Parts: sequence; C-alpha cells; structure tokens
Amino acid sequence: MSTPTRPRAPRRTHLLIAAPLLAATLLAGCSTVTDGADAASSTASGEATSAAPTTQTIEHARGTTEVPAEPLRVVVLEPVQLDTAVALGVIPVGAAVLSDEAGIPAYLGEEAAGIESVGTVTEPSIEKIAALEPDLILGTESRHSALYDRLDEIAPTVFMATQTDPWTENVALVARALGDEAGAQTLLDDFDARCTEVAEDHETAGQTAQLIRPRDGQLSLYGPTSFAGSALECAGFTTPERDWEDSISVDLSYERVFEAQADLVLVTTSDTSDPATMPEVITTNADAFPDAHLVDQSFWITGVGPLGGMTVLDDLDRILSEQ
Repeated sequence: MSTPTRPRAPRRTHLLIAAPLLAATLLAGCSTVTDGADAASSTASGEATSAAPTTQTIEHARGTTEVPAEPLRVVVLEPVQLDTAVALGVIPVGAAVLSDEAGIPAYLGEEAAGIESVGTVTEPSIEKIAALEPDLILGTESRHSALYDRLDEIAPTVFMATQTDPWTENVALVARALGDEAGAQTLLDDFDARCTEVAEDHETAGQTAQLIRPRDGQLSLYGPTSFAGSALECAGFTTPERDWEDSISVDLSYERVFEAQADLVLVTTSDTSDPATMPEVITTNADAFPDAHLVDQSFWITGVGPLGGMTVLDDLDRILSEQ
C-alpha cells in the first residue's frame, strides 16, 4: 500500500539586479550568490520543517495504527462511521449496510447515494472491500473482531470498541481517524444547539418520551444511552424510569405494553405513511397512548451520527409543532 502525498510548495526564485559599476557588480554578485545560497538553504529547510505529515497514529480498540493523515479511499462498516464521514465531507468508496434492501440511507443525501455496498454490517465482504483498494478501513471490535487481521492486510484498519458506546464518543474516534476532529466537534456543537432550540420552543422540560421499535412479536424500548434516547433527552425530555440493565434497550412482550407509556410515544416503522404499521396493541389501547406517532426507523434507529441526529431533531420538531 502507498500513502498519497501532497505536492510540495513551489520554490521561490530571486532576481539579481546588476549595478552599473563593474566593481560593484562583482562585489554584489559575490554577496548575492552567498546570500542566495543561504536563502535557498533556509527556504528548503523551512519547507521541510513545515511540510504536513502524511500519516498519523490512532489509538483504538486494537491498539495503535498508523493511518493516512488525509485518507482518500475509506471503507466503513458501521452506520455511525458512514454518517460521520459524510458529515465531514469524506465520501467513503464503500460501506456496509444494514440490509441489502435498505441500502445506503436516503437521509444522507445524493452525495452518498453512489457509495458501493460491501455487504451487511454483520457480514461484510472481504473480497468487495479489497476490490475497492481502500487506504483506510473503519470497523467495530464487537462485530468484526474475527475479521481484523484480514482487513488490516488490505489497508490500515481502525476499530471502535462497540457500536453501543455513546455515539458522540464514536463520532470523535471516527473524526480522528479521518483527520478532522475539530470538524466533528463543530458538528456536535451544532447538534447541542439544535437540541436546546427544540427544548425551548416546545417547553419539553418535565415531559417523558419513549421510543418503541416493534419487532419479532415484542416491543423494544430504547433507553437514555441509545442514540434516539439520548437525542430525546438532549431535547429536554426524560426517559421513563426502568432498569435498563446497562443496555441501550429492553424488550417487552405485548402483554406488558402499558409499561411503555410516556407523555410522548414514538413508534418506528419503515413506512410512516401507513397507519397500519402502528402495532395493534397500541391502537387498541389508545387511551393509554394518546400521543403516539410513527417515525422513520432509517434515521431514528440506524441514523447514528451528526447528520442522523439533526434529522431526528428536525422530525421531533415537526411532530411537536403539529400537536
């Protein structure tokens, strides 16, 4: 593998101006040659000293890895890595997707639409990744541990510890690997500012909110450390009290649906335009769930990152404005 280097800054040239007198010219010439040589030497030394490094060392779940200072061909294996890269203007050449049907999330915009799939998040394809000739690969220890050595043979590979870490910490790691930690901080500051705006506009303090994901005949409730839960709390809501068992979510059977009550209930679906996707166990208990809304799971569940976070807050703002 080779690391792309930046073109060196052009050397400056100096013009020698002859004096009208021969003796003065000779003396000036000798002096100018000496001074010019010193200046050239000084300039070359300055250029060498100020030249930006072409690599950087990143600490991550697998230790330390030397990566390109400005990677050009990045492959990402997690939603938060994809979202963060696009938010920072680094469009990956390849990305693992949640499912072949879902593909690259639409909320990421047209720039991301052409990113090539390298398999699913749980089963990325080594062959597809290698074919893209990346100069940096981002993955997750909790999901891709068995693949690390093979990935690292293809390109320098940086792993997050787990996708369930606080998402803002993972954003910071991804940004460091991409060489733009300051850019990520700006994005997170903008997210916090938007949270404050939503909280103040809708006076959410003191209200509870619960995100519910129906699946496999049960209800998954997302807690305060989950992406969506933390976004709701950032916007002033409180997640109802329960034992989250150090997890981002807990599962309830339909018989325990009343444990999912909150002032605001958000239920994820792949089609928000179809009211039939609201679980019957909630619609038949409308008195217990007077303020329940369908929300798009493509960003409320899987839109982890700065762009997804802003999309969630915009959607929340819309819902609260329509009440």
